[in-house]
Amino acid sequence: MVKKTIRYFNEKGASNDASEKRKVEPSVPMPQKIEQEVEEVEKEKLEQGSKQPASGEKKRSHFSRQNAPIRSKEENALTIPIDPATLLRHSRGEAMNMSGVKTRFHKINEKRKDINIEYAAQQAARAEILLHEEEGYLEADEGESTTNIAQREIVENVDITTATKHFNLALDFGPYRTRYTKNGRYLLLGGKRGHVGAFDWVKKKLLCEMNVLESVYDITWLMNQTMYAVAQKNWVHVYDHKGTELHCIKTMHRSIRLEYLPYHFLLNSAAENGFLSWMDVSVGQTVGNYNTKMGKISVMTQNPWNAVTCIGGSKGVVSMWSPMVREPLAKMLCHPVPLSAIAIDPRGIHMATTGLDRKVKIWDIRQLEGPLETYHTNTAPSEIELSQRGLLALSMGDVCEVYRRDNSSKADRMKPYIRHRTNGSIASVRFCPFEDILGVGTSKGFVSLIVPGSGEPNFDTYEANPYQSRSQRREEEVHRLLEKVPAEFIALNPTQIDEVDVPSAKERLEQKVKLLTMKPPRIDFEPRKRNRVSKAKLVQIKQNVKEARFREAANELREIKKKLLAEEEPTTESADFIPLETKSVLDRFSTKKKKKATQ
Repeated sequence: MVKKTIRYFNEKGASNDASEKRKVEPSVPMPQKIEQEVEEVEKEKLEQGSKQPASGEKKRSHFSRQNAPIRSKEENALTIPIDPATLLRHSRGEAMNMSGVKTRFHKINEKRKDINIEYAAQQAARAEILLHEEEGYLEADEGESTTNIAQREIVENVDITTATKHFNLALDFGPYRTRYTKNGRYLLLGGKRGHVGAFDWVKKKLLCEMNVLESVYDITWLMNQTMYAVAQKNWVHVYDHKGTELHCIKTMHRSIRLEYLPYHFLLNSAAENGFLSWMDVSVGQTVGNYNTKMGKISVMTQNPWNAVTCIGGSKGVVSMWSPMVREPLAKMLCHPVPLSAIAIDPRGIHMATTGLDRKVKIWDIRQLEGPLETYHTNTAPSEIELSQRGLLALSMGDVCEVYRRDNSSKADRMKPYIRHRTNGSIASVRFCPFEDILGVGTSKGFVSLIVPGSGEPNFDTYEANPYQSRSQRREEEVHRLLEKVPAEFIALNPTQIDEVDVPSAKERLEQKVKLLTMKPPRIDFEPRKRNRVSKAKLVQIKQNVKEARFREAANELREIKKKLLAEEEPTTESADFIPLETKSVLDRFSTKKKKKATQ
C-alpha cells in the first residue's frame, strides 16, 4: 500500500485526492474574451488526451501528462485572503460609471481597465505579505518611562551593527547644519564658520572635507551623493563629491535656506531680503524669482506630496509658494507670534509648526485645516522634524526630545519617548530615512542618536535604494531625467493634472466659432480736404481706400480660417508609413465611395 505524501497549505479537513475539486471563487472577474480562449484551450487539451497513439508511434515516457486530471474552469488554486484595510489602502477609487459611455466598444474597454486596476490593487495588497520587516519601539516597565533610558543603555543592548551607528563628532566650526541623502546612506555637514564635510556615515568613509573660508548658512544634496549645494556668504555654490566647485549661482544672492525638489530637479533658495528663487539644475535655468515681501526668511521647508514651498513668517502665517505663480497659493494663520520651525511628514499629510508662544501644533496640510492637536512646551522649540513612522523630534536649547504616539492608551496623543542632552546648543535635527537614527547638529559638532521605530523598515529599491551600486546609480540618473516633472505641474492639488479644464475649453470653442463666423468690419474713412481737389476726386479716393482696407481685412480673416481648419485636418502620412490595409491591383474595380474610404 502506497503511503500518500502530506501536502502543505491544505485546508483543514481537505482531501489529498486529485479527483476532488476545490471550488474557489476567483478574486478578479475575467473578461469574456479571455474566458472563451481558456475554454477553447481546455477543449483542445481534452481532445489531445482522448486520442490514442498510433501503432507506429512510440509511447511517451512517464513524463507524459495524458492521463493527468485536467482542472476545470471553476477549479483554481487556493487564494490567500486579503485584509480589507490593506485593500482599501491600495484602492484607486471607485469604478467608472458606464452610464455616460455610449458605444458598446468603449464600455468593454473601460470595463477591462477597471478589471486591471482592481487586479493591480489586489496584487499590491497581497504582496504586503513579503514586507516581513517590522518597526520596533522601546518598552518600559510599569511605573517607568522610556525618557529615562539613556543612549548608553540602548547601545549596550542592541546588536553590533546598530551600536556602531551611534557616534559623536567633536568639531570646532559650528553650529552645524545636517542633511541626509534620499536613501539615507550619506551625510552632509555644514558649519557656520566654513567647514563642509560629506561622508558615508554607515561605513565611516569620507568623501570630501574642506573649509570654504566663508560663512555657511545651509546645505543640501542635489540629485544624489555626487553633488551638493552650499549657501555661502554671498552666493550659492555647487560642489561635487570630491569637493571641486562646479558652479557659482549668482542669481541666488545671500541665501540662508536651501531645499531641493528631487522629482522636478529644482534647487530652491530663500534669501535674507525676502526673495524666493527656483533653479532647474538639469539645464541651469532660473524658473522663478519672486519677492515674498515677508522680510528675512529663516523658516522654510517643502511639501513632498505636491512640491510646494512652505515659508513661516514673523506674523505667524505659513504661506505656500509655487515657482510659476508670483503670489502665494495659500496662507494659514498658525500662531499669533513669529514662527520658529516648520516640518511636514514624508507623506505630505500633516504639518507641525512651532512658535515663540511655546506651542506645537499639528495641521492637516491637504485640507488646510486645524489645528488637529496642540502641545505646550517649557521653552520655544528652535527645530522640529517628523520621521517616516510619525515620530516628532524637537530641539530646545541643548535638549533634544522625541515624541511618539501611544496607540495602546485611549487618549490618541503624543507622549515623550526619548530625551537627550547634548554638549552644545542644537542647530539642526534630521531623521535618517530607512534607519532608526536621528542626526543632531550642534554648536560643537554632530551627534547620531538611536531612536527605535523612527525609520521605515521596508524600502522600495526603485524609489530609494540604500544598497545602491555605481551602475544602479547611473541608471537612476538617466531614468530621473527622463521622468522629470515640469515645474508647471507644481500646485496645491497635484491630482488636478489629469482633469479637463472645462471653462477654458468652452472659451476656446466659443472663440473658434466666433472667428469662423466673423465678417469683415465696416470701414469708415473720410479723406482730408485739399485745395485744387474736386469733390468727385475726394469721393473716388474715399471709395478706393475703403475697398483696399476691406480687402486686407478679408484676406486676414481668410488666412485665420484656413489655419483653424488645417488644425482639424489629420496630418499627412510620412514616406515610411505602412497602412493597415494594403492597396492591391483590384482596387480599380471598386466603387468611388470605397476608393474614397480607402484613400
